[in-house]
Amino acid sequence: MITELLSPAGSYESFEAAIGAGADAVYVGGPAFGARAYAQNFSQEELIAAIETAHIHNRKLYLTVNTLLKNRELEGQLFEYLAPYYEAGLDAVIVQDLGVFSFIRRNFPGLDIHASTQMTITGPEGMKFLEEKGATRVVPARELSLEELSAMHKASPLEIETFIHGALCYSYSGQCLMSSIFGGRSGNRGRCAQPCRLPYTADGKQKYYLSLKDICTLELIPDLIEAGIDSFKIEGRMKKPEYVAGVTSMY
Repeated sequence: MITELLSPAGSYESFEAAIGAGADAVYVGGPAFGARAYAQNFSQEELIAAIETAHIHNRKLYLTVNTLLKNRELEGQLFEYLAPYYEAGLDAVIVQDLGVFSFIRRNFPGLDIHASTQMTITGPEGMKFLEEKGATRVVPARELSLEELSAMHKASPLEIETFIHGALCYSYSGQCLMSSIFGGRSGNRGRCAQPCRLPYTADGKQKYYLSLKDICTLELIPDLIEAGIDSFKIEGRMKKPEYVAGVTSMY
């Protein structure tokens, strides 16, 4: 399998930029249930148009449904939300909530499911569990080493998609409650206020103790391929089209 280059798009303009810069696939958020609630995101009409445009260019489009849903949302809103995109030929959904995972597998059996990094899959056991449940791809926790990713690849035939460029979380992927505790805005509902990016004072010194540097793996591409990575994922659904085009072009 040829390694896929997967680019982010927080707006239709960014989607066009990603396609124009050579992305093999693009992941986007729709009007609901995405982990970037403050991105511009796509209307239903834009999303359907993006699916059609991606397929014209022989590219793929993935939709983020990567928040934790409330029962009323799962029972009353999710089917109507996904049905138009499923009918339009959406290639896959990126999912965090296992309830959502089961719902989609039951109601949209032909739709590929990618297990989001928000699921915090950190080893072969998680890969095997999701393989049994019917996932087609896993996005492991972002803090894993190449050795750990390689072990997961050897343990399961599931595709592995990993972040290769952009922002990192200080916490285990998908397990941080800092924003919800500090300000009532949960990252697991797409509304992280990113308190880890702020300066804090310790021992009389104010520093950005929790703010990690962004990653850039251009020099590690051969190692990532050797580890068995199937999809290289660029972070940045909050970024402008110029950023998406520039980073996509580099990779």
